[in-house]
Formats: sequence, structure tokens, C-alpha cells
Amino acid sequence: MDERVETENIEIQLFLEAVWLKYGYDFRNYARAHIKRRILHRLAVSGLDSISALQSRVLYDASFFENILHDFSINVTDIFRDPSFYLTLRKEVVPVLKTYPFIKIWHAGCSSGQEVYSMAILLKEENLYSKAQIYATDINEKMIETARQGIYPIDLMKNYTANYQKAGGQHSFADYYTAKYDTVIFNQSLKKKIIFADHNLVTDSVFGEMNMIVCRNVLIYFNKELQNHVINLFYESLVPGGFLCLGAKESLRFSNHFDSFESLVQGEKIYKKRF
Repeated sequence: MDERVETENIEIQLFLEAVWLKYGYDFRNYARAHIKRRILHRLAVSGLDSISALQSRVLYDASFFENILHDFSINVTDIFRDPSFYLTLRKEVVPVLKTYPFIKIWHAGCSSGQEVYSMAILLKEENLYSKAQIYATDINEKMIETARQGIYPIDLMKNYTANYQKAGGQHSFADYYTAKYDTVIFNQSLKKKIIFADHNLVTDSVFGEMNMIVCRNVLIYFNKELQNHVINLFYESLVPGGFLCLGAKESLRFSNHFDSFESLVQGEKIYKKRF
């Protein structure tokens, strides 16, 4: 490793330590390649000379830290993202959920909320919404507010509609939102059973007694140590027989809890906590 890269890596470590000490957000065990890309991006758009200068700006300017938090957050999402996943939920998981008098679902790392509304729509169409409680959480309060409002650009609706149909949608997708100028707002009826809240998977505690946890395409941004920590958090938060849904590129195979779950649908990364 050349001297410049080594110095840069030291600066990144010090930067993450500063963020943790100043603001209480712990990104030290995020995948380093992801964090490095985001820091260098912010450095470039800020016009600062070094990561050390970026660190100083963050320490003395809380409003600037909001940019860093947004940079580090995982904000890639979609309505009915990976439609086959939702189709599988309908076929393999919903019949089990229907046997319970009440169900609790946690969307961890919900970003701007599209996958939460996808779940709400699915539950409505499967006659489960009235006996469900959905908890939608994220580290980024601005994303949480976007999710709470449920307002999205209208030019995304064509793609969203196609995803909905592929996911086994039973009605017209347009029934679930109202168009206004260049945006749409999802129906208030979809929000009645959703609680939006900030929650940090790295530092916050267990969300107890969940029947299903959905956390897709978040673990890939964590190193192995942090992945194990979060999977243990999910394990402790699930009831026996509860479902854990991960992203397409994620797996429990190399985690400390590999034997604590059975793979219900391997291709869709849906796992069931053993009794």
C-alpha cells in the first residue's frame, strides 16, 4: 500500500471516530469501500482539500453533518422492488401469517418508504392489514419524513405499476394513490397501521416480538462484525417461527446465527427462525 493511500485510510478512520464521538452515529463497521466512496464524493462536491478538512467542517458545522448522514444512508429502494420476492411472500409466508390473530412487521432501514407501502398494499389485498402493525425505521430522519408523507414523483408510476403487476397485484395500482401535478400521494388508508420512527441498527436495541422483519439490501454495506451484530438483533426481535427477509445479495450462511434459521425460500432469501 502506497503512503498516500495509507494516510487516506488513517484520515477515514479518524473521520468516522469523530462522527461517532460528536454525533453518536457509528459508521466504523460499515463496509470500508462504501464509506470511502461516499466520503470522497462529499469531499469532491464540497471543494475541500482533504478528509481532515472535511472532518473539521463536520465537527464545527452540524448542518453540514446532515449531508454526511445522507451520504452514508442506504437510500436505494422501489415500489415492489424485486417483484418475485413479493410474489413469494404471497404464496409462502402470507398463509402462515393468516393463522395469527395479530401480526407485527418491522421494515428495518426503510429509506424513503416505498417497500413499506408495498407491504401495506400486499397486506390489504390478502385481508391481513386490519390485524397488522407495521414498524418502519431508518437511521435518516429526512428519509423517515419522506416515507411518512408518502409523496413520490409521478414519472416513477409506470415502473411501479409494472412491479406491482409482476408481484401478483390484484387490482389497479392507481387505486392506491392520488395524482397531483407532477407527484402522487399514497392513500391515507395505507398509513393507518404504519408507525414511522428513527432507529439505528448499529447502536439501538431490540424491536421485540416481531412476526416478520424485512431488511433488504442493507447488510451488504456492513462488515462481517456488524452484520453479525444486526442479525443477532433481528434474531432477538423475532418470535419463534418468525420470518426474516434479506436482499438478493445477502445471506445468513456465514453469520453466527446460520443454524438459528431455516431457509424457507433460498432464492428470495426468506428465512424462518427455528422454534
